[in-house]
Amino acid sequence: MAMAPRPSSLEEVHFLHEVATLACSGSELDEVLGPLLRLMSERMRLHRAGLALIDRAQGTIALRAAHGLTPSEVKRGRFRLGDGLVGRVAATGTPEFAERDEPTRSFVAVPIERRGRVLGTLGGSRPLTDARSLRQDIVVLSIVAALMAPTVEAFCDQSRGMAEDHTRYQPSGIIGKSKTMSSVYELIDQVASSSTMVLLRGESGTGKERVASAIHGHSKRARAPFVKVNCAALPETLIETELFGHERGAFTGAHQQRKGRFEQAHGGTLFLDEIGDLSPSTQIKLLRVLQEREFERVGGSRTVRVDVRVITATSRNLEQMMEQGGFRADLYYRLNVFPIHLPALRERKTDILQLANHFIEVCNRSHGRHVRRIATSAIDMLMAYHWPGNVRGLENCIERAVLLARDDVILGHHLPPTLQTADASGTLPSEGLAARVDVFERELVLDALKSAGGNRAKAARALMITERIMGLRIAKFGIDPKRHRQGR
Repeated sequence: MAMAPRPSSLEEVHFLHEVATLACSGSELDEVLGPLLRLMSERMRLHRAGLALIDRAQGTIALRAAHGLTPSEVKRGRFRLGDGLVGRVAATGTPEFAERDEPTRSFVAVPIERRGRVLGTLGGSRPLTDARSLRQDIVVLSIVAALMAPTVEAFCDQSRGMAEDHTRYQPSGIIGKSKTMSSVYELIDQVASSSTMVLLRGESGTGKERVASAIHGHSKRARAPFVKVNCAALPETLIETELFGHERGAFTGAHQQRKGRFEQAHGGTLFLDEIGDLSPSTQIKLLRVLQEREFERVGGSRTVRVDVRVITATSRNLEQMMEQGGFRADLYYRLNVFPIHLPALRERKTDILQLANHFIEVCNRSHGRHVRRIATSAIDMLMAYHWPGNVRGLENCIERAVLLARDDVILGHHLPPTLQTADASGTLPSEGLAARVDVFERELVLDALKSAGGNRAKAARALMITERIMGLRIAKFGIDPKRHRQGR
């Protein structure tokens, strides 16, 4: 079997320059890992590339991120110190390689060290190669590990400090590790154990319901009901009976007594979404319930007392509504005890890829698909888009792409037309049918070459065209197959 060729010395210099630029960018580790591992995969011809961190308290080393693995595979990537190649490298601080880790793959890993302390490992698998090439890989990876060591150390120290004072955690069901979301998690942690009223602010689709659910789930009321009401989805004639219930005969069609959402949530939490859409008359009744903890059902005279924690949310400017007389000031101050602002997706772009991978897994399970990755061109489009629909818009976009994908990869043309602009995709101008076809065709050729490791014949077979036509398309689009060569 032919051994995999190595990158040229000049390519390695360019690669290390890009790594140094990333390392000196001042970004946090999780913001750097995606671009770093993608660079390693593309420039070092690695099939999989991963960075793992040591957990001394548990005596383990776990993957923090990996290129070429699904999120679920990354979660399973945990080893005991000393076990296996990665575990030995972490325990001894000595680089190691395996010429034949799999039938067609070699593997190499180096320690990440800082001030005499091993923090983790960096490595990956590549097409089968010899010991001499793997030793050269160790040299290059050791330089990369040294460049990244300060960023890794800062992350480990920060994580350890956060764990010690218990002020940082990530609620289950919420995806994202950006700085802005970390601030949200801290606020959730601070307010969850109390009965304080919370007002969630933010654009539509930013995940206000999930945050409300997280607050309830981490509170003393977690075993009691969590009841949700979307105030914007109900007409004014129904919202009052929905919230407070009604007595039998209160109006035409009221054949029996019905408990409202306040009674249903007794002992637990009531989440009122889009609170800014309540009518003035309903605002008055809501204010009374919040102050007195009691109300009467529609058509009734008996006072009902409830013990409910109320969490509200809005995407509207309540302050402006108060000035215009659309929202009561006394209700606003009653609700706005502990405000939490949820950032728009465009303000937390480092979370986009993690969210997208999560939605891929969800859609794979619900639709019986097997999508494993997102093509680079599609990633660029996702990162460049301004996401007016926020996380909900991204979820819908990924579901559409999973359904359209014919193979195990999401390509740029699987994304909605709103994302497929020259600015967003980095493609040629798409005026007219011919230009659009060229963009589509170039993307197919690029992905086929990448999957085939730069092998023209194999890529041509995958696209069911002749090698001659493949050569013509490569020349037409100015593609360099060597950039995708992995060796066979």
